[in-house]
Amino acid sequence: MAKKSGLSAEDVGSLRSQLDEGAQPMVWFTAAAVGMEEGRSAKLLAVTDPPEGDFIQVRPTGSKDEMSFSPAELTLEKPPPRKKPATPPPPPPEPPRTTEVIHPYVPEAPVKPAAPKPKPAAEQAAPAKPARKPAAKNSVPEVTVTLVTAGEGEWVVEVMQGTRKTVRPTPVAPAAVAQAAKLLTPEVAEIVEGVLNAARAQQLARVEQLRAELEAAQKALEELGA
Repeated sequence: MAKKSGLSAEDVGSLRSQLDEGAQPMVWFTAAAVGMEEGRSAKLLAVTDPPEGDFIQVRPTGSKDEMSFSPAELTLEKPPPRKKPATPPPPPPEPPRTTEVIHPYVPEAPVKPAAPKPKPAAEQAAPAKPARKPAAKNSVPEVTVTLVTAGEGEWVVEVMQGTRKTVRPTPVAPAAVAQAAKLLTPEVAEIVEGVLNAARAQQLARVEQLRAELEAAQKALEELGA
């Protein structure tokens, strides 16, 4: 049977139904998943709507990060367990050592040590092989958090993990922005407070304008004898 390369539309619909029922099904990464080992498992967290781009949110096994992927990067097929390496056979037993018996009355002729054989020229001139460098571990991808004011006191935040957008632009309450800015450097807090003050002044001016228009309309209504 041919192996699936990703989630089909029917698979996505089935996963969405399981999430609606309160379950968190497991999925596995395909070879197309960027930055993830093929066959690694993950827990499904959400399937956003509309289904565009990386709209399936998961948490890889052994990690606390919530990441977004496309259907082509995930599958419902659990990979087969990896085979353990075969145990090498035990070495053959050493042959029994024999002891040479010399007659005590016969003098033993002295044995001259054999002269060492000269090494071939190629072996003498061969340079030592450099030690292999250990393979570098996967570096942690860079995370970029962007906070943007959309005007009239509205704010949105988005998160990029490397080149992947893990959190799309999401509205954030101005009070939460002010609280987060106070936890950062004084320069950041001062800039954010200035933007919030400008938004307050703009909204206050609008309230005063609407109040004046309401008073004028009330006066006009009273003059009409209402």
